[in-house]
Amino acid sequence: MITTNELRDKYLQFFQQKGHAVVPGASLVPENDATVLFTTAGMQQFVPYFLGEPHPQGKRLVDYQRVLRTNDIEEVGDNRHLTFFEMLGNWSLGEYWKEDSIKLSWEFLTDPQWLGLDPSKLSVTVFAGNDSAPSDNESAEVWRSIGLPDEKIYFLEDNWWPSDTSTVGPCGPDTEIFYDTGHSQGEHTVPGCGPACDCGRWIEIWNNVFIEFERHPDGSLTKLSQQSVDTGMSLERISAVLSGYDNVFEIDILAPLLAEVGQHVPELDLRQRRITTDHLRAVTFMAMDGVVPSNKDRGYIMRRLLRRVMTLSPKLRQGQVLQALVDEVIKNYEIIYPALRLRETTIYEVVLAEKDKFQATYSRGEKRFEEFAERGPLSGRDAFDLYASFGFPIDATIELAKKVGVEVDLAGFDEEFKKHQEISRAGSEQKFKGGLADHSDSVVQLHTATHLLQAALREVLGTHVAQKGSNITPERLRFDFSHPAAPTKDQLTMVEDLVNEKILEDLSVQKETITFAEGQKRGAIGVLQAQPSDQVTLYTIPGFSLEFCGGPHVTHTGQLGHFKITKEEAVSSGVRRIKAILE
Repeated sequence: MITTNELRDKYLQFFQQKGHAVVPGASLVPENDATVLFTTAGMQQFVPYFLGEPHPQGKRLVDYQRVLRTNDIEEVGDNRHLTFFEMLGNWSLGEYWKEDSIKLSWEFLTDPQWLGLDPSKLSVTVFAGNDSAPSDNESAEVWRSIGLPDEKIYFLEDNWWPSDTSTVGPCGPDTEIFYDTGHSQGEHTVPGCGPACDCGRWIEIWNNVFIEFERHPDGSLTKLSQQSVDTGMSLERISAVLSGYDNVFEIDILAPLLAEVGQHVPELDLRQRRITTDHLRAVTFMAMDGVVPSNKDRGYIMRRLLRRVMTLSPKLRQGQVLQALVDEVIKNYEIIYPALRLRETTIYEVVLAEKDKFQATYSRGEKRFEEFAERGPLSGRDAFDLYASFGFPIDATIELAKKVGVEVDLAGFDEEFKKHQEISRAGSEQKFKGGLADHSDSVVQLHTATHLLQAALREVLGTHVAQKGSNITPERLRFDFSHPAAPTKDQLTMVEDLVNEKILEDLSVQKETITFAEGQKRGAIGVLQAQPSDQVTLYTIPGFSLEFCGGPHVTHTGQLGHFKITKEEAVSSGVRRIKAILE
């Protein structure tokens, strides 16, 4: 049986043999991303290159990428849905197209030298066409040419990525590959069902996206200057398929944690053990990448996941138990992600601090629940108040309600929840512009200004300042950075003056491609995880700023205009936020 680590290596080896350069995966916290809270797809770091920017390592790329999505959070606990998972991906930037992409995928999946899956177990879906774009008959013909019969090729209108058609940016039709397990996971079996059925029989294992359009805010599509390929395959799902499991929680990197959860909290049912396994793994990786629980943005998502776990059992609010489970995650992944062990103390501190905060909150929440329950059935508003004010997942409210024999208006809760759902959706499939709202002149200017801002902050506040996130729109920049206390008014004035001084000097903004090791040797900073020999892009503002970055910039600082800080505030413990404009 192939292990998950062996599978990851095999994937990289296959595409290296096909001329692809291995590139490092990005952090869960996107660099300069105006549209998403987390890295939700392998494609995010490559969007500038879909739009024509040359990648320093060439036109054929391959990697593995940790991602986090919360759009399916209520499905976690079944056989295949996860919030955190790893995505295997390969890319062609303006080189090979549909035929080569499909044939490469088929070879890796079915050739005995690689994965050797039974072709009779595989079916595919292709784009059926709509008012905006035609049916993808080209992909269907490629599938037929490699021997897939018509009855295994399904045309679906949903085969488009990103799936949210209100999303702007690079997009295109996709073809998805499904493995037929032969049986459903629910209480029903749908006779003759296909990949569109959600009974659990069909496991989507690979998605090949053909990036040929750019969607604009008005919904219109225009052809991109180059045709690119973006693929993604869930490491956990393909590992389960290869191991003969009907669910992802039995694979070698998840089974030990699931067992550890069962050992410490035996009263949990299978679904609850799976939720705990998934959420604690996600929280551990979020903490590794610098996220801390809060009531805003990605910190809110982290808090939601951790508190959902802690409501399942009092034992999951014990520090010893939580630390043991987090350590199991670290132990299973530290070979691939050594930063987990290097940052273990911080990870434990983040989780245990949130546990302490929730202890008091949970007690107050129970009292509020009792007040609601004394009046009779809980309204949707009551249930949502428990969720929003005390971090009570609806599952916990339902469990408490069962104990005292009262009903909960779930439809009303859903209605209240949908009003606030944009917070979770911000971490799912949204528009991708390589960290920028668009590539307009104003956004490019503000993006360059963040380089000046970070350099000025480091000069005024100290070199401990590091980027913790960024959001850039045509109107303003938002820059999150590490700093233990609020900067004084005088310090902010000094930062503002220093940035404007560099703008007035009209310094050149220089771009070069070098190895990551050379950039580090020269003192470059930036949110980038790479191997020493990897080719990366470095932007220099002489004598002031030296950063790894992949986005577009102006050629001279004199193109920026007057820099003005409009707001400074706390984001979470040890993280500050500056909003600024160019006048």
